[in-house]
Amino acid sequence: MPYQPRVAILVPAPDYYETWQPAFARKAAALTAAGLIVEPRVWTDPGDLSGHDLVLPLFAWGYQRDVATWYALLDRLERERLPVVNSVPVLRWNSDKAYLAELGTRGVAVVPTVDVAALDQSGLDRARAALGVDEVVIKPAISGGADGTHRIAPSAPIPADALGQRRLVQPLMQGILTEGEYSLFFFDGAFSHAIVKRPASGDFRVQEQFGGREADWNASAEAQALAADALAAAPAPPVYARVDMVGDAAGKLHIMELELIEPSLFLHFADDKGAAFGRAVYAAI
Repeated sequence: MPYQPRVAILVPAPDYYETWQPAFARKAAALTAAGLIVEPRVWTDPGDLSGHDLVLPLFAWGYQRDVATWYALLDRLERERLPVVNSVPVLRWNSDKAYLAELGTRGVAVVPTVDVAALDQSGLDRARAALGVDEVVIKPAISGGADGTHRIAPSAPIPADALGQRRLVQPLMQGILTEGEYSLFFFDGAFSHAIVKRPASGDFRVQEQFGGREADWNASAEAQALAADALAAAPAPPVYARVDMVGDAAGKLHIMELELIEPSLFLHFADDKGAAFGRAVYAAI
């Protein structure tokens, strides 16, 4: 019988609040079909990983809530020279959305962003002035699942959880209210599929836990080119990637974020149901 490589997928702790098992099953099925043996390991305490041919942080959900443990894990993976996909430099770079500024300096269209070290009213006013808008969205620089993300109307106060904290301030992109947020998926650099995520009525967040819903989307050549330009800025080519983008009031697309750590891949929307994902991971061993 041919050798089957062993892959450790990092998953949340048993008491994690979101349901991750169905998505894990889809990804595990794609990897198993590609000839890999899959084993879940809790990301906060994964134990000895030396016997695995590859470590995948695909379900390190909640790392934004325990940043010190997350960075310590990255240091350990690097120190022990463990085979990780995506690579540790890519994971570290993608952890903090400061990378958006780097994309901007490279000429990639990103959602305009002001990074405020300790948010207060004067800092928010300056950010609004710099962006030329009254209504904004604020979010932590290290975030996931819309944690700590708020839409702030012109006269609304700063939410208590954001006061004095480092926050990214962005304009409310009108496209997310009218068309939704687009996600494009790439495996080993090749485009696989795309979806559009629309928020529930009265909300701006597209995540499922806030009532968001997804549908298949036929990504334009413009969208695919923008995504490829953004991914080219990563420290190394990512094996798997999700690129989120949104249109402005005129319909021009801007990068919202790159998801290179633990993205939902929506493999059930892919024509091949994840076969390209499985092949890409296998090829990385």
